[in-house]
Amino acid sequence: MIQLPAGTRIWIAAGVTDMRRGFQGLSAQVQTVLGEQPYSGHVFVFRGRRGDIVKLLWFDGDGLCLFQKRLERGRFIWPQAESGTVSLSRAQLSMLLEGIDWRRPERTWTPPAAV
Repeated sequence: MIQLPAGTRIWIAAGVTDMRRGFQGLSAQVQTVLGEQPYSGHVFVFRGRRGDIVKLLWFDGDGLCLFQKRLERGRFIWPQAESGTVSLSRAQLSMLLEGIDWRRPERTWTPPAAV
């Protein structure tokens, strides 16, 4: 996982994105569709139509970084909205990248009472 500076926001672009897009295409989408600045230092997450590929666009202070991940099995959990953005925490981003349902994580074990 990349180390994000404090105050970095993580934005999911709702809906589907053409995964053939690169730096320029995704930067343009951040500006026109999401209304944000690609050089703000925030992380922008995009998902393709099939749902097995995500791309992350992030400006680290020196230049734009483009990360891509493809799941061999399963799909990335995505919001139902067709447009707009959803803000995630770092923990939710980590779960999303692992293919875990980040919307409602459930504990598999609860500790017994101490008394």
